[in-house]
Amino acid sequence: MGNICRSPTAESVMRHKVLALGLASQVQVDSAGTHAYHVGSAPDPRSQAHAARRGYDMAGQRARQVAPADFARHDLILAMDRANLARLRQACPAQHQSKLHLLTEYGPQQGRVEVPDPYEGGAAGFEQVLDLIEEACDGLLAQLTRPAPPPA
Repeated sequence: MGNICRSPTAESVMRHKVLALGLASQVQVDSAGTHAYHVGSAPDPRSQAHAARRGYDMAGQRARQVAPADFARHDLILAMDRANLARLRQACPAQHQSKLHLLTEYGPQQGRVEVPDPYEGGAAGFEQVLDLIEEACDGLLAQLTRPAPPPA
């Protein structure tokens, strides 16, 4: 929503994993919110602290709102929950609708459809968010790096 908890966490986790796999020249990672609540703000200090404990760096990230150009610029746009996905669908031009998905589609082992918002909760919520995001990022990267099937 405001781009200070879940989305910047996902950005830092995915960026870390992309760098570790040597894919930084092929995969660009960004995050944005569907609302302008916190534009220009750093990620929530609790998100930063929990991410840092797992080796993820959120320094330098600043909240921004999804812009119309994002729909054309990106190949994949992942929402954390159904409400944000619906908001993205409303804003997204028809030719780019197929780019919109839930992040959890790539990490089904946790059995969650959404990444819950930890903002109002305690430490366990931020850890759960990291668990879900790490699994989904691993799943997405596995899909992106899977060799293409041979031509039929």
